[in-house]
Amino acid sequence: MENFKIEVDGDGIALVTFDVPGRTMNTLTASVIKEIGELVETIKTDDAIKGAVITSGKTTGFCAGADLGELGGEGGLGGGDLQAAFDAGFALNKAFRALETGGKPIAAAINGLALGGGLEFVLATHYRVVADLPKLQLGLPEAKVGLLPGGGGTQRLTRLMGVMAAAPYLLEGKSMKPAEALGAKVVHEVVPAGTEVEAAKTWIKTKGDPVAPWDKKEFKIPGGGPYTPTGAQVFIMGNAMLRKNTYGNYPAQQNIMKAVYEGLQVPFDAAIRIETRYFLKTLMTPQAKGMIRTLFLSLQELGKGSGRPAGVPYYDVKKVAVLGAGMMGAGIAYVQAMAGIETVLIDQTQEAADKGKGYAEALVKKAVSRGKLTAEKGEAILALIHPTSDYANVKGSDLVVEAVFENRDVKAQVTKLAEAQLADTAVFGSNTSTLPITGLAEASIRPESFIGIHFFSPVDKMGLVEIILGEKTDQATIAKSIDYVLKIKKTPIVVNDSRGFYTSRCFGTFVQEGMELLSDGIAPAIIDNVGRATGMPRGPLEMHDDVALDLSHKIAIQTKKDLGDKYEERPFTAVIAKMVEDLGRYGRKNGKGFYDYPEKGPKTLWPGLSELVEVKTTDADKALIDQIRTRLLYRQAVEAARCFEEGVITDPREADVGAILGWGFAPWTGGPVSFIDGIGVAKFVETLDQLTAAYGTRFTPPALLREMAAKGETFYSRFGVKEKAAA
Repeated sequence: MENFKIEVDGDGIALVTFDVPGRTMNTLTASVIKEIGELVETIKTDDAIKGAVITSGKTTGFCAGADLGELGGEGGLGGGDLQAAFDAGFALNKAFRALETGGKPIAAAINGLALGGGLEFVLATHYRVVADLPKLQLGLPEAKVGLLPGGGGTQRLTRLMGVMAAAPYLLEGKSMKPAEALGAKVVHEVVPAGTEVEAAKTWIKTKGDPVAPWDKKEFKIPGGGPYTPTGAQVFIMGNAMLRKNTYGNYPAQQNIMKAVYEGLQVPFDAAIRIETRYFLKTLMTPQAKGMIRTLFLSLQELGKGSGRPAGVPYYDVKKVAVLGAGMMGAGIAYVQAMAGIETVLIDQTQEAADKGKGYAEALVKKAVSRGKLTAEKGEAILALIHPTSDYANVKGSDLVVEAVFENRDVKAQVTKLAEAQLADTAVFGSNTSTLPITGLAEASIRPESFIGIHFFSPVDKMGLVEIILGEKTDQATIAKSIDYVLKIKKTPIVVNDSRGFYTSRCFGTFVQEGMELLSDGIAPAIIDNVGRATGMPRGPLEMHDDVALDLSHKIAIQTKKDLGDKYEERPFTAVIAKMVEDLGRYGRKNGKGFYDYPEKGPKTLWPGLSELVEVKTTDADKALIDQIRTRLLYRQAVEAARCFEEGVITDPREADVGAILGWGFAPWTGGPVSFIDGIGVAKFVETLDQLTAAYGTRFTPPALLREMAAKGETFYSRFGVKEKAAA
């Protein structure tokens, strides 16, 4: 066999080493699944083999699960034939069930992470020994990419733990550490690393029971099945909680619940067939296709620098100067230090710079208190941050990140001060969220090395960095910037220059449409509740408070100044101006915006809002909810389409990943581009025309969409990587 090596010892115990060639991590490819069947047959028919221990030959872990590249590939399982699809989908369940019912005791020696199909693999063994490693994880993360476990996970985990205990691991994709897994009876032993194989062999020699618990007559489901009073209550509450948390947007979670409910009422062999049917039903949904592609395949590709210009040598960024020690600059300094980069943190005064370093000190202290960092490691990280007010300390930096106020004059001033200290090879990056990079580069004496490096707040938690090209930015600068972003463990997307670029421009439409809805007289509570129900992390008014109303007001003033007669005044502009200028309501940051934020207790909608905007609609019927939902999602998606038409963004992977990581666009869609493709461009355009007639030109479909609709194209078929390569 190609993926498994078998060695039989003197006691007749076969040590099976799982080691997929040419890969750093084991995954369940079609080849592996086929060979599991061969492996089972060998163990079953070889009289010299009394039992087997399965372990991994990789230092990276036991198995990371199914190969989603194969699942997310063109044509899908079975190529459209339902029986062929079921047979292909059931292959993993069939292989694991054969392992479980082969008549000889099988133990798993888990010497690294076992996730998804990897955990399902070991759950199909009769005894599980796991190494006591602090970073080792066991879990079923399929729900995070729109899938359900398809190798028996919904059935075995619930039979081991009970429905209520298993729910977070199935529905949320939570993982467990070895001790947690032992306490939940998911594994049988936790042993020092390096002794797991011996412990597994000892079990085979001393006990070696080859029958799974659910195959024994006396088996009972922990906590009771769906047909017991306790079990029925779990499903009643579980469905209510599921609806509350997902708003019905995620088919995977709904189908997991159905597979568990139905599967626990029948014999195990019927249960895994039920699971496979729900697995395939889920896999065929637009949500699963979009989420697998964006949140797994594309995210991995971009995380490896797939957009990096070829032919440019790797640029190892060792020292970076951060200009501005406010919340953004302080966050950037922290993530750089965590990546081992020497950081000069500059502000107007030493006091302000020290305060910026204090942000990193607080985060490090918290990590040390939780055992995530040693005190020595924490001190070493903080020692890399040098707060100062002296620009002479910029000298020797490989890169500069400017993170001062969104004011063109202030940015120009610090650009000149920093560039006076920089070597010709260094990169100057501006962390602006809206101001065009080409305009900011006018202050630079080396515009070819000037680029936008747009971080998102809070920097330590947000995984995206948007790299923006000015008209004169060269390829080497792009490559160096991507190398920097990857070094600080963020995901880069590369876009062309535009006011608001890609992320801020599209995100802005979400909060703006919330304001349009408010101007239409819809009650604020309805707007935000429906906004959350679309799958966005917050409603548009909440989100507006989070990003700060005064920032929106400043951006509007600057945009009006820049655009002149082309600037379009909207009804809500005056509302924001009054809240900021007259009432001092800046948003969450000063405790008052659309909401009031008391020191103790939850936020509440500001009662005075009704005096600024007349509320006409307080009854949220289904038609209104559908209307608001459509307006909020379509407004963002059509802006993403305009960005393609204008060449602001050119890669659908970057558009989708950037949307979900950058501003939290509803993950269930796979991103705005996948959202359009999933609906169908022609149908999307038809709805846009209806929205335009009802609400105005902001919904007008761009010519690109009409052309794509006429040709039957999708964004991934027209702008995808393969299509670009072919062109």
